[in-house]
Amino acid sequence: MIDKRVANADVAVTGLEDGMTVLFGGFGLSGIPENAIAAVRKRGTRNLTCVSNNAGVDGFGLGLLLETRQVKKMISSYVGENAEFERLMLSGELEVELIPQGTLAERCRAAGAGIPAFYTPAGYGTEVAEGKEVRVFNGKPHLLEHAFDASFAFVKAWKADPAGNLVFRGTARNFNPLMAMAGKITVAEVEEIVPLGSLDPNHIHVPGIFVHRLFQGEHYEKRIENRTVRPRP
Repeated sequence: MIDKRVANADVAVTGLEDGMTVLFGGFGLSGIPENAIAAVRKRGTRNLTCVSNNAGVDGFGLGLLLETRQVKKMISSYVGENAEFERLMLSGELEVELIPQGTLAERCRAAGAGIPAFYTPAGYGTEVAEGKEVRVFNGKPHLLEHAFDASFAFVKAWKADPAGNLVFRGTARNFNPLMAMAGKITVAEVEEIVPLGSLDPNHIHVPGIFVHRLFQGEHYEKRIENRTVRPRP
């Protein structure tokens, strides 16, 4: 067994250099790697291309890296909750590639499966299709999309064992398993590291073979982006 544990988030981001492409798990603020993002900010790495469903909110999540201008380009499917993201995009200070959410997921999955590219009908006839190869299958146009080529993937899990086997909880699972399998170096931060053998193999979402570094996070805020509840009688 290879022990994947490292001391902390600062050690986990070792090797992250300017200009790299990085995957960040999470959906909205659910299941985002809070400690890893803080460590990237502290490291000061710049000109990053960040792949994430969205860019957090002002002052939290990936919004922290936008504040410090460490992100050169965002590849996302949604930008609606971050005013600074919107301002940087409209001013031309931030490159933004908006892609359909399913295409984002498949570009991660393809990378993890070793598939360099695939065809999808999503986005045909829109700005998404500009400059992309089009082929017709069964009478329907499809766009050629490429798998992500990411140097690092930062994900957040609920539990892990020292070998890096990961278990996610509820909706925090989201993009995390796909991104965990897609990075050349995958860093997993978890809420709890349990002894080897204590995880039910049938409940493991990502096998440890995909994880290169593992650390136990701390001080999770777990913010709720938009709290919506039913009116009470």
